[in-house]
Amino acid sequence: MGSSRSIFFKLRVFEPRDLDSVIYINRTCLPENYPPDFFLMHHREHPEAFLVAELDGEVIGYSMSRVEHGFSNFRRVFAKKGHVISIAVLPRARRMGIATSLMTRTLEALRKYGASEVYLEVRVTNEPAINLYRKMNFEIVRRLVGYYVDGEDAWLMARQLW
Repeated sequence: MGSSRSIFFKLRVFEPRDLDSVIYINRTCLPENYPPDFFLMHHREHPEAFLVAELDGEVIGYSMSRVEHGFSNFRRVFAKKGHVISIAVLPRARRMGIATSLMTRTLEALRKYGASEVYLEVRVTNEPAINLYRKMNFEIVRRLVGYYVDGEDAWLMARQLW
């Protein structure tokens, strides 16, 4: 008789001791890689908006965001905007709701930092991510031609936070 176990993952704020795990996840999952100082800078500037997901004590996903000031993606006004810089979950831990939970907590953190909207860039070929963001009420604002180093276009997707 087979047994099934429930999957329990935990979300928490990134800590510097998580850096090697986050870099490993970033390099395993995404073609856009960042130096260690980039991660640590975002942790220092917006610690509540840099989250990790743990499964059985191992970091298996993360979301790193910041708050910026600039023109709104919705109106011709200056706005405080959240920017989801990077989110990734190891392939073996996907389809468990981890990315959705990371995004939900990220949106809450950006709201606490005073952001009125949030945006991100996503490869036009990354259908699973695009579907996740649409499910979370993001809309495509515009296509960013040649956005990525390899020449692929990105969708700029955004949503309001109120």
